[in-house]
Amino acid sequence: MTGILWNLASFIVALGILVAVHEFGHFWVARRCGVKVEKFSIGFGKSLWSRKGKDGVEYSISMIPLGGFVKMLDSRVDEVAEQDKHLAFDHKSLWRRSAIVAAGPAFNFFFAIFAYWLVFMIGVPAVKPVIGEVTPNSIISQAGIESGMELKEISGIQTSDWDSVNMALISHIGDDQIVMKLASAGELGVERTVTLNTQDWKFDPEVDSAMGTLGFQPYRPEIISTISNITEGSAAEKSGLQVGDKLIAVNGEAVTAWQQFVDTVVANPEQEVSLKVNRDGQELTLSLFPASKTLKNGDTIGFAGVAPSVGEWPESYRFEQKFGVLASIPKAVEKTGQIIDLTLTMLKKLITGDVGIKNLSGPISIAKGAGATADYGLVYFLGFLALISVNLGIINLVPLPVLDGGHLLFFAIEAVIRRPVPEKVQEVGYRIGSAAIFSLMLIAIFNDFARL
Repeated sequence: MTGILWNLASFIVALGILVAVHEFGHFWVARRCGVKVEKFSIGFGKSLWSRKGKDGVEYSISMIPLGGFVKMLDSRVDEVAEQDKHLAFDHKSLWRRSAIVAAGPAFNFFFAIFAYWLVFMIGVPAVKPVIGEVTPNSIISQAGIESGMELKEISGIQTSDWDSVNMALISHIGDDQIVMKLASAGELGVERTVTLNTQDWKFDPEVDSAMGTLGFQPYRPEIISTISNITEGSAAEKSGLQVGDKLIAVNGEAVTAWQQFVDTVVANPEQEVSLKVNRDGQELTLSLFPASKTLKNGDTIGFAGVAPSVGEWPESYRFEQKFGVLASIPKAVEKTGQIIDLTLTMLKKLITGDVGIKNLSGPISIAKGAGATADYGLVYFLGFLALISVNLGIINLVPLPVLDGGHLLFFAIEAVIRRPVPEKVQEVGYRIGSAAIFSLMLIAIFNDFARL
């Protein structure tokens, strides 16, 4: 219950910030274009708090935190006195109206740059993308890539950390090849460029990792079969296991790797598993009864609620992505550009069918993401805000009526035909756009519940 409330609170804070940024873009540019703004609201529905500013604008926070709006003087909506018509939105020039509408998405992009600027100034701990285990006969192994190689570039995009690698790989869903540049493990300064044949690459972002389906895993320090953490109330705690216990044997077989223990637990839900452990120099025999958990595919597995100790990362693999005030600016712009490119690529592949519509995410997934990143700290939460802000900006530019992109489409048509698009045509467009947006929201929410 606490986790749900934390996710909900993080979601409201995240969405509130992003909606405020988007609507402030419309508000700020409208004021500079001489349009009278009557109300600035974060959220819809009943007002929870409102105040009229000295500038005559009513500022409001409303009950439903799924958007916001800026109400401007507009003679198409209300009667406007003759002396005030020069302050109405619909009486402004085409370029001013276009600037006001485009300002919302533009401010989302500017906010993403600002958020990444803060991230790079604060600093993010990272590890170099060194390849660990390689699956035999996989796409990666067939290209001659070996464990210990470091990924430098994917299709021209520099990959300084695993986050960059993951984004670059996801953008290649449905492509026939991926070009990689790698540094050789045994030859300092030697780099190789290889082309992966991905015509038969099967990758579902909902259930698989891009790296795993290509046939490799990131390098990780050795897992030590010594207990480092036990979940309260778990099967491991009930069995008598304690932090610091070293696993010696499972069901009579000597433990040579932690995975042996994992495989045995997974295969024996609610069945006795005999453990032999070393505790402070003494050998003890314990009985573990793994709890059961049913997966989405219907399989039932066991789990114990215990974590092993992990060895230290080699010092040469660890670094911090931290830059000065000025140096952080181009890094933030570059990162935002990569997110924009990835989002546009995924939208295109959603339309072409390379990415399934089941990968759409709604408010529940966003809430979980907000809560998880908030748990990790400010830097990760800022990165999450930047990612969602870019997505919000791009989605609003989709040329569907009711979205900013739809208004800009009507303005573009107006520029060509030299007169406004007839209101009846716009009304039909708004209905079609509303139906399309509502349908996509229903699909996204359905996908969210399917993932629970």
